[in-house]
Amino acid sequence: MISGHIARSPRLLGKACIFSAAAFLAAPALAQEEGSYTPMTPTEGVGMPTPGGIGFQDQYSPLGEYALQIHNYALMPIITIITLFVLALLIWVVVRYNRRANPVASKTSHNTAIEVVWTILPVFILLGIAVPSIDLIAKQYKPAPKEALTIKVTGNQWFWTYGYPDNGEFEVISNMLNIPGQPVINNGVREVGSQAWDGPSHLEVDNRLVVPAGEPIRLQITAADVIHSFAVPSLWFKLDAVPGRINEKVLFVEKPGVYYGQCSELCGAKHGYMPIALEALPREKYNQWVLTHPGAVIDGREEPAAAAPAGEGETVPADMPEDAATEAAV
Repeated sequence: MISGHIARSPRLLGKACIFSAAAFLAAPALAQEEGSYTPMTPTEGVGMPTPGGIGFQDQYSPLGEYALQIHNYALMPIITIITLFVLALLIWVVVRYNRRANPVASKTSHNTAIEVVWTILPVFILLGIAVPSIDLIAKQYKPAPKEALTIKVTGNQWFWTYGYPDNGEFEVISNMLNIPGQPVINNGVREVGSQAWDGPSHLEVDNRLVVPAGEPIRLQITAADVIHSFAVPSLWFKLDAVPGRINEKVLFVEKPGVYYGQCSELCGAKHGYMPIALEALPREKYNQWVLTHPGAVIDGREEPAAAAPAGEGETVPADMPEDAATEAAV
């Protein structure tokens, strides 16, 4: 309520009304923050299969790098040594104990030393494999931090739905792009190659799963009809989508980029047309992408304090100078 000198001065009251109206008109403009987004162009050979590839894809998550090290520096050397050793034994037996070289066969039926060795040695080999493998499993299912962004993934016949409960509850439906010159897979969806940022055919989609890079993300995965499986090989991520159940796992993408995967569970006639295109953006660009959706909010951002109702501010003393009274009213 305006009282005192300001209430008795029409000129000051007019100025106060003008300033109040300007502030009122400016407030919605400040509240309606708009975003912008241009899909990222994938890098050839990064986050996707490569022609003639026979090994794992390059990894872009901490778990993937750790798993790849176990495979390259533990499993493969052990497998190679055992395979060569068994091959050498077979060749030695064939050469040394064939009928021509050894016409009188040995009647030995027991050798304590050999039996102890071939029992104890495999135990140590299995222990050497089990320790890092169990450690990898434990790390894969470590819960996400409390403040981690949550994204819900739903498998459908035959497309994916991505929900963002921490960003205003909006959803994104992701369908595979149609392939030029082939039968239409998804009606109303454009063809692959019609945009500059499109990736490989059979893997690119109309709406990607967009996530922030460099931070843990809580993925909650389920299905609407039958069992699907959400798998992105270059991020060492695979988790089944089961109707009526929510499976949860942490996703961490080390650097921005586009990473492709596919449904890895036979889910019906169009199982092969359920690709996954995951786009990791820096946090600032991710926030801009979020704001392109109606009703979206930035996760983790504190809500602004509610403004005091009109007329409940401080009163202006009657003896205050005219200019000071104007500033107080504003």
